[in-house]
Amino acid sequence: MLINYTEEDLDLLARIMRAEALGDGDLGMLMVGNVIANRVLANCLTFKNVNSLYDVIYQKNQFSGTQNSLFYGRATTTEKQLAKRIVTGEYYYPATNALWFYAPSGKNNCYSKWYDQDLAGRYKSHCFYNPDPGVCTKLH
Repeated sequence: MLINYTEEDLDLLARIMRAEALGDGDLGMLMVGNVIANRVLANCLTFKNVNSLYDVIYQKNQFSGTQNSLFYGRATTTEKQLAKRIVTGEYYYPATNALWFYAPSGKNNCYSKWYDQDLAGRYKSHCFYNPDPGVCTKLH
């Protein structure tokens, strides 16, 4: 197990993955889950002392999905299975070491930097960003 979790944590992770990336399918939701897992593990930058799924998901001004109606419905069995894959250590490029993501409007390109961090890559509507080398311990 990569991250300690309760059934409530697993449900919370599944719901935020859905709220942030349902339109990008299972792989897009898994990548959003990677960013959340990375933040739990990172203990650097603005993610110091944020070391649980709950703390990461509810960290102030981080996930707009917490305001989305998709976040408030119960997670499906499939969504919980996706979340479990994250907490047990599955990773997907370009989110492997990413601590940030965003979805540019329409078909706009990803910024080459986001919060001064380098673009790792894009998957469908989301752009993923890695911390600068040496700033955080490489996660994977």
